[in-house]
This record gives sequence, structure tokens and C-alpha cells, in this order.
Amino acid sequence: MTQAETLPFDGAATASHPQVRNVAIIAHVDHGKTTLVDGMLRQTHVFHRNQQVVERVLDSNDLERERGITILAKNTGIVYGDTTINIVDTPGHADFGGEVERIMNMVDGVVLLVDAVEGPMPQTRFVLRQALERGHKAVVVVNKIDRPAARANAVVDETFDLFIDLGASEEQADFPVIYTRALEGRAGLVPDDLADDLAPLFDAIVDHLPPPAVTVDGPTQLLVTTLEYSSYVGKIAVGRLTSGTIHSGQEIVHIDRDGSMVPATVGQVFVFRNLKREAVEEVHAGNIVAVSGIPEVGIGDTLADPLDPRPLPPIKVEEPTVRMTFSVNNSPFSGREGKFVTSRHLRERFTRELEGNVALRVEDTDLATEFIVSGRGELHLAILIETMRREGYEFAVSNPEVIFKESDRGLLEPVERVFLEVQSDYVGAVSEMLGKRKGRLQDLRYGDDDTVYAEFLVPTRGTLGFRQPYLTITRGTGTYNSLFHDYEPVVGNIEGQEHGSLISLETGTVSAYALVQLQQRGTFFVRPTEEVYAGQVVGQTIRNEDLVLNVCKTKHLTGHRTSAAKPTFEGLAAPRIMSLDDAIEYLGGDELLEVTPAALRMRKKQLRHELRYREGKSAKKG
Repeated sequence: MTQAETLPFDGAATASHPQVRNVAIIAHVDHGKTTLVDGMLRQTHVFHRNQQVVERVLDSNDLERERGITILAKNTGIVYGDTTINIVDTPGHADFGGEVERIMNMVDGVVLLVDAVEGPMPQTRFVLRQALERGHKAVVVVNKIDRPAARANAVVDETFDLFIDLGASEEQADFPVIYTRALEGRAGLVPDDLADDLAPLFDAIVDHLPPPAVTVDGPTQLLVTTLEYSSYVGKIAVGRLTSGTIHSGQEIVHIDRDGSMVPATVGQVFVFRNLKREAVEEVHAGNIVAVSGIPEVGIGDTLADPLDPRPLPPIKVEEPTVRMTFSVNNSPFSGREGKFVTSRHLRERFTRELEGNVALRVEDTDLATEFIVSGRGELHLAILIETMRREGYEFAVSNPEVIFKESDRGLLEPVERVFLEVQSDYVGAVSEMLGKRKGRLQDLRYGDDDTVYAEFLVPTRGTLGFRQPYLTITRGTGTYNSLFHDYEPVVGNIEGQEHGSLISLETGTVSAYALVQLQQRGTFFVRPTEEVYAGQVVGQTIRNEDLVLNVCKTKHLTGHRTSAAKPTFEGLAAPRIMSLDDAIEYLGGDELLEVTPAALRMRKKQLRHELRYREGKSAKKG
């Protein structure tokens, strides 16, 4: 068929759907979004009276529960009075901003959650900007007002200032404020007089946020915003129906993002009720709907009427800023622990990921065994890595690198807006560390409890590998958040990691005897009896240079003593166990991280010591 013309439908009168509200819950990470949704579900009788319900019920992903953050946007529907409220719980971390950006195309208003102590934070700015740019109105919820240091009135003022700073219209800046204790399921119009339920919040959503503006009698138009999968019906496209109706068995046109049109037939049609997809025969404009039967559908595609096939404007997402190389694992231990180990397996997995992860990019390289994967930050890519290893994939990844851009101003690099919360005793040391990373101080203010709030502009290169030394300097008390700012001219060289690695000389089993003898050389990442291979990173040196050593060496025993000999751990320091985030942050330019379902192993790209030595000498001469 022909290429489609990107135009909205204007052949019928626009109306509103008074019994529907499509709402996104947005906030900075850990301000209580998911807890608030839990309370809303409970109070609209989604759960049976005696039903056991886990906390953070929408965070169904194992990683979400373990990390305590929302990674994937999820939606549900509840009924309050005669109004259906479709709720979307969105991520609060900047690295998953792609989820927030596409969800804004599916809703008509937002509930902005702000912590009563912290006030607006970095991600608050990002998510609110996305909402305001799309013309959405907001209900502001000041949560956790029962905290001892709560400053509800000041937080409301700061939130208003943020609205103005982001260019909110007069109507958008005229927002209602609801005060809550989300954990208790209570809300009110004033901080010290809360109802026993969330009714004030529900009323504010219904009264203040607009119903969806739709073309009731127009042709079918649905922008696909999310993809789900069912083992029974296959791929399911989710989005808001902006025009007409859609029903099971309907003949439609599938318009992909480049404008190509393909005839298709709707399978089943679903709406979201409580925590389930509920099959229905027909859905009218204004509702969030799920549709099966279109196997090639993707995010940003339009499902339209064959007689008037007009696509909706595509979803725009900010480009990635960080990339890593994913490759087939070629270590001496390759294939031992993984189920999916080939380049074909990796390619198929990336293809599936790209269908729903709109902020991710995957490129081929000159090598069939390597792929360049780009995302919005280290955490964005780390979540993909952890998900894949839990699914049984085995592969290797390089250290993260920033993505540069060419422009008429020369070479540009991404810059992050870094927000720090740190005790005053550590401000000097932290500022010095960021100065070495080309950070520029933008704002500094002191709290009432000796806490300092600082804002820096830092090249993304300077934020890579920053978390661990920052936590070390602040003795684990500092908090750190970043938000993409802009692309700016490259500022020059930035000091890299100041550490060297301990490298295993041979393949074998780590011995307690060897570690006891060598522990003054640095901090080890391995335990006795653990298998290692030549070229594997087994620890960190106390100096800024690599050191090759034999961690498999054993004490030679006489025949008389052999039978009674046992490995001894006396005097042996505990190893540093590297998490995935730690390992990614640690990696140097000549190192890889071997990722398997059972283990994480850091290694040199070149495993043979003599070849690394020669390459190093050649590099110095060159």
C-alpha cells in the first residue's frame, strides 16, 4: 500500500469522555509513587477483603522489587464512583526516562508526587517537563507529611517555582495540592487534617484533570505506546484510542513508524480493570485499550481505519548518551553456565528488546560476534545486562563510553546535571573530585540539619565511575542523582580511574595459602576454592598499575603432613564481592566483564600476559 500522510483526523467534531480519566503517576525515585498506587487499588476494592497482597503490587518485575525502583511503566484501571481512572505508574529514575516520555502520549493529566522533606528533585524536573510540554495539567501530591522534618508549605512553594521555571501556563500553574501519607492510605486538603482514606485525591483527579478529548464518531485511530506479550494471543499493543471505536475482528490498517501501511485484523480487544486485562467486544474513543492479532506491531505505530488511514504523530524519545559493546563470551570458561551463548542468540534477544525499549539502540560492528548497545545511562544498560543473565544468556560487555556528536560547533559531548546531598564535612572533598572531572558548580545551599545540597554540571565522561569513590569519600552517607542536561563542546581530558588490577597468572583454583601471602598487594575479589583463569581480574592493587600474580599457588607438603593438611583461612581478609553495578563502574578500557547466569568475572581483553606486555610497550612507543 502507499505511504501514509502524517495528519490528525479532523473530519468529525471533537468531544470529551466524561466518565474516563487517563492519569500518569510521576515523581522522583523513591518519593512513593508505587506505594500510593497500592493504596488507590486497595481503596477501590481491587482486592478481596481477606486477600493477601504484597507491597508494590505493580512492581512485578524481580529486579524492581530487589532494587526498590520502578523500571517499566505499567497501567491499571480502577472505578471511582461512575468514573474509570486509568492509572500509569512510571519510573522515577532518569535512566528510564524513555518509559516516561512515551507514556505521556497515552494520558491526559498527571499526579505529581513530591516528598514533604526533599521537595522537588532532579527527576521531578524531568517528568514534570515532559508533562507540561504536552499540555497536561497536574494534581500535586505532597507525600510523607508525617516525617519529622516535613516542610509541607515550603515544598509547595518550591514546586510552584519549578512549574514557573519550566514554562507552565497559567492554567497549569493553578494546580490543586493534596497532602498524603501514602503508606497509610490517607489524604487531605491541609497537612494536619487528613481523611481516613484517599477520597480527597480521587476527587481532585476527577474534578481537576480533564477527560480525554476524542473524536467520538471519527475513524479508528490508536497510537501504540506500550507492548505486552501473552503466551495465548502473542504480542499485545497498548495505547489510547483517540478516535472512533475498535472491536474484535475489525479490519484495520497497521501504519508503522516510517509510514508504510499493511492491512491487519484485530484479534481480541482488552481494557484494564484492576490488575488484569479484561476482554471486551468493543471499546470507544478515550479509553486505554489493548489489542492482539497484529504480530509486527511496534511502539509508535498507528492502528487506523482502512477508509481513512491517517497516522498519529510518532513518539519522540531523547537519544542515548552512553554505549557498551556486547560480545560473545570467549573466555576459557565460555559455555559452562549459559543457555544462550551465540551471536544469533544475542541478536534475537536485542531484536525483542528493541520492540519495547524505545530509548535503546543496537548497532552491528565489523565483527559478527559484537554489538554496540546504547542507552540513557549506566543503570539503563545494567538492567538489560542483569535481565539477560537471569534469562540464561552468557556474554561479555566492555566499559561504558559516552556518545559524542559532530556539529557546526565542533565535537560535542553529553553533559549531566548532577545533584548531590552530602554532609557539610565532605563538601570540600566532593567538590575537588568533581573539579577533576570538569564539574562546574551551579548551586549550593545548606539545610537545617548540616546537610548540603549541591548542583553541578558535569560531562557524562566525568560521571562514569563516580558513584563508588563518591560513596567512599562520604562514608556511604551521600546521595547522588543525575539528569541529562545538553550536548556541549568537549572540555578536554578527564582523569580516569586511579587504580590498577590484580591479574591471575594461571588457570586453576584459588588457594587460601596464596591469598594470605599476597593480600598486602591489594584487595581481592575472589575466595579460596574459586576457579579462575589466566588473565582474569582477581582484585585491585594498592597502586595505579596492573600486577600479575599467582593466586593458585599451594604450599608443598611432605608425605607425612599431606593427609592431615587442610586449607586455612586464618588471617585472610574478606574479599570484596562486586555487584553488577560495581563491576561495570570498575572496568578499564582494556577490560571486559564476563556475564553468565552463575557468575560475574572481570578479565583483560587480551588474556595472555606476554602479549599484553608487548602491546603495552608498543603503545608507549607509539
